[in-house]
Amino acid sequence: MITNILVIVASAAIINNFVFKQLLGICPFLGVSNKVETSLGMGAAVTFVMAMASAVTWAIQVYILEAFSLEYLQTIMFILVVATLVQLVEMFIKKSSPTLYKALGVFLPLITTNCAVLGVALLNVRSEYGLVESVFSGIGAAIGFTLALVLLAGIRESLEEYELPKAFDGLPIVLISAGIIALAFTGFQGFF
Repeated sequence: MITNILVIVASAAIINNFVFKQLLGICPFLGVSNKVETSLGMGAAVTFVMAMASAVTWAIQVYILEAFSLEYLQTIMFILVVATLVQLVEMFIKKSSPTLYKALGVFLPLITTNCAVLGVALLNVRSEYGLVESVFSGIGAAIGFTLALVLLAGIRESLEEYELPKAFDGLPIVLISAGIIALAFTGFQGFF
């Protein structure tokens, strides 16, 4: 059981990274990855939302949608769960860390539309995970998302020290850096 959970977490975080392999969550990935501190805050918020969404959507899937043959409402129900959790996180961060709340800006409510959060819930159902496996899959995916944010933020902070050619300044060098990181992550294919 523990080995299976470790495989699920490692696979979701590194091998099947939502940003680099599945190309989900690109909007907050590019928008929040300016500073490492902000990236860590966003990563913590996404981790909470993904873990909770994985647990709640599993329960909804098993005890409501499948029990009453309402599987066709899956996407709508899951989006409502994600939106509710994001609102709770937003209220908590606004009260506990106004600086982080201001730094995250519009990207905090955009967790609601972050397709990676909905993607992990749908992937858990498709993989037929149980409750514990679903939660750890969500945590692994969130760890991978946070890792992607922090790696790119570290590179972006380092690049601020250098004068780049005009053609690479801004978004072009960010996309090139993200592509190189994604290539590095493909080296983990086949581990599990």
